[in-house]
Amino acid sequence: MAQSATSSRLQVSLVALAATAALGATVIATVPAAPAGASMAVAAADNTLSAQEQAAGWRLLFDGTTTKGWRNAHADTFPSKGWLVKDGLLSVVESGGAEAAHGGDIVTLDEYGDFELKVDVKLTKGANSGIKYFVTEKLGTPGRGSAIGLEFQLLDDLVHPDAKAGKGGNRTFGSLYDLIAAPTSKPVKAIGEWNTAHIVSKGTKVEHWLNGTKLIEFDRASDAFKTLVAGSKYKEYVGFGQAKSGHLLLQDHGNTVYFRNIKVKGAALPNT
Repeated sequence: MAQSATSSRLQVSLVALAATAALGATVIATVPAAPAGASMAVAAADNTLSAQEQAAGWRLLFDGTTTKGWRNAHADTFPSKGWLVKDGLLSVVESGGAEAAHGGDIVTLDEYGDFELKVDVKLTKGANSGIKYFVTEKLGTPGRGSAIGLEFQLLDDLVHPDAKAGKGGNRTFGSLYDLIAAPTSKPVKAIGEWNTAHIVSKGTKVEHWLNGTKLIEFDRASDAFKTLVAGSKYKEYVGFGQAKSGHLLLQDHGNTVYFRNIKVKGAALPNT
């Protein structure tokens, strides 16, 4: 049977590090094709939702002008320093690159279990940051480093030394930080340009996407994942990555990073 035009546009390249593959985690780069006959969606203005997004259940987590819906990790209020809302952007104020030493990480008021999160992010040269999820404040120590959770790494891979730390590139842009490396073929845009990070969580399955391309997928409940954790910097945290729900987090790592179009789909859950 002849392959359809839609199918022929679907390109999949599998890229896996040997150590990760041996543990059963999947590292991929997938460019999805548009469904046949699909109409072009009308793009919404920044920090707003299109009619299609509203119908699909998306909600804004940043309105472009306020910090409503966010607070400091391990605190009840938004930080008084270290973060700035200006010109429709939420940004980390440069403070020399220390981890959570200035304004500190910020987390959503609500927790999420099954969810999709999309965030537009723009890095400055040499910047380090991250988007964390399943953040439970029972792990970690307030005032000592970042709050603990699974992390979609945001990094200037060409300049920041952390890109060469960890194991096999598992601290590079789009990676599950310190656990699973994103493929080197990832479609990351240049420093100073906007990238769209997309995290999909359903049950115990998680996917990292970047600019419409799937980077990695893994199962938080699998023995493979638990083996990865046991060999990582998270091994000291009992139950790391196993929470049924947790906060979403934007990291203050002391470098200027800009965020916009922060949106989520999925039920907001009470704090556990």
